[in-house]
Amino acid sequence: MLHRTVLIIGFTWPEPETTAAGNHMLQLLEFFQRYAFQVIFASTAKETEHALQLEALGVPKKGIQVNDPDFDNFVKTLQPNIVLFDRFLTEEQFGWRVAEHVPSALRILDTEDLHSLRQIREKLLKEQSPFTNKEWLNSGLAKREMASIYRCDLTLVVSTYEMELLTKEVGIPKQLLLHVPFLLSKIAPKEREEWPSFDQRNDFICIGNGKHNPNIDALIWLKADIWPKIRRELPDAKLLVYGAYLPKQVEDMHRVEEGFLIEGWVKDVRKVMMDARVNLAPLRFGAGIKGKLILGMQTGTPSVTTNIGAEGMHDDLPWNGKIADSSEDFAKAAVDMYCNKKDWELAQGRGKAIIHACYNKEVISQRFLDRIQELLDGLESHRGQNFIGTMLMHHTMASTKYLSKYIVEKNKRA
Repeated sequence: MLHRTVLIIGFTWPEPETTAAGNHMLQLLEFFQRYAFQVIFASTAKETEHALQLEALGVPKKGIQVNDPDFDNFVKTLQPNIVLFDRFLTEEQFGWRVAEHVPSALRILDTEDLHSLRQIREKLLKEQSPFTNKEWLNSGLAKREMASIYRCDLTLVVSTYEMELLTKEVGIPKQLLLHVPFLLSKIAPKEREEWPSFDQRNDFICIGNGKHNPNIDALIWLKADIWPKIRRELPDAKLLVYGAYLPKQVEDMHRVEEGFLIEGWVKDVRKVMMDARVNLAPLRFGAGIKGKLILGMQTGTPSVTTNIGAEGMHDDLPWNGKIADSSEDFAKAAVDMYCNKKDWELAQGRGKAIIHACYNKEVISQRFLDRIQELLDGLESHRGQNFIGTMLMHHTMASTKYLSKYIVEKNKRA
């Protein structure tokens, strides 16, 4: 596997300190470097203050543009063995160019989460309509996302729930998909001994990036309906809200007299999570797996969340806390977890069991590496079994390609 090159085309520059997607991307970067791949990261996005310092990791970076023929020269010169698209939108923009100029490159799509699933759930929640798979698959975004999956040689899916949706509801062949959630080390006994005890911890915590709509909705619901119910039972309790890019709407929720404290971004998020007694994540829509809930497990902090929050994260293992979907049940679960030491300690152990069983870095890495090697060795045969993918790529090359060329010529004249 030596001297092979991976080009990652990022929808954004990774931010491991602010997003779960950024954390997952960092883990993928470390995976490729561990197995002696040279990694180059390219993106059309603007870098932010929280962007990962890629050069410090030995990862060259490249700014690229949509509808820019300079990308063709760049990718032809680079001749990567693997191109990984970060989210289906980058595959739509650059997939046909990669297929045309480096056809032998293995094309991998990293979903992070199913964007179409998250967006249709948000739409239906606002309309107060129940979610159905039919509604999801009828959406234009779902069709675009499924087409992108078919056009790629392999798609990485982080959630077991989404794996089941794609194979059973959509009928996507299993050989086009691979379950690659977070790649985490086991919690060592010494690390476990450093966790503060139940009696050493205080307060509730809620974490979420302000650019992510499910987090904003969760905070609005928490402030309006859930937290008042918790405070009636625990009048001295405090909730500390952390996250980058919190909008003014959230900052204005800060109420010292109500114990609802907006703290904003914090660099050492592990410490504040470890200091808290209970992690709250009242997510009413979303997709993928939730970094805030993984962090709770890694720091011995039990979590109260919804079925959407815990979805696809723990297989058949008991959750490390409680799951509730109504404001009344959620508040009751939060109070019970906060006050019941025996249940709290049991939940803490369950979190550790989930990390070890579902996110074992060594097991997942080996599975991913084996699949990459298998595809690199038999790419032509693999593509020959994916007629839908080749058909979709043909039509993409015939439509998106020429639309892009038209835009390039139009920009030249302008």
